[in-house]
Amino acid sequence: MNNGIIVIPTYNEIDNIEAIIEAVFALNYNLHILVVDDNSPDGTADKVKELQNKYATSLFLEQRIGKLGLGTAYVYGFSWALARNYDFVFEMDADFSHNPNDLIKLHKACLHGADLSIGSRYVTGVNVVNWPLSRVLLSYFASVYVNIITGMQIKDTTAGFVCYKKQTLQTIDLDKIRFVGYAFQIEMKYRAFCKGLKIVEVPIIFTDRTKGESKMSNSIIKEAVLGVISLRLRKFLNRL
Repeated sequence: MNNGIIVIPTYNEIDNIEAIIEAVFALNYNLHILVVDDNSPDGTADKVKELQNKYATSLFLEQRIGKLGLGTAYVYGFSWALARNYDFVFEMDADFSHNPNDLIKLHKACLHGADLSIGSRYVTGVNVVNWPLSRVLLSYFASVYVNIITGMQIKDTTAGFVCYKKQTLQTIDLDKIRFVGYAFQIEMKYRAFCKGLKIVEVPIIFTDRTKGESKMSNSIIKEAVLGVISLRLRKFLNRL
């Protein structure tokens, strides 16, 4: 493929980071990886540095001073990728909830006209493995809520498995992104929607992590609920 990079934000992912990096490079799809680590105390960054000896030209690491939030990690990574002129920029988790094999499907969707493609858990039903029913319902109806408030028609608005064209990230204007938790995922899609960009959902099977700890919290959920209303209000006032 031409000039693609995956941004993987990490905090305490020592149990997963080596395996996910090896799995991506095993695809032989000419993808690079940028790990944005928020000063993980478990040695995640040290493991990435060790792997850079093996993947010197395709594995990159940016270390930040502390746990600054998922959204800011992605914005940092996207800006890093744009500065180096990558044509396609992916986002994915380190914990194997996103299957690396699906990166190819996301890329092909962008090659065939999508400005951004989403690895969607809900576009063909509910394709989630190892989540309790309460978590599935929370996630599914969060997207229903987002669509009602924003007017989007996206089945999986909180998805964190995405491929962006370079021009899409430039059009969205990363300097204006406000949210730091999972509301970031909604904001990125909403800004693309408001710009009239083509959004395509690609069906995937999402598998909950088996190693490490989830970063979900009540504050993240609150930010997402209130953030959607804030986004719609700012759009109404032409301040988005």
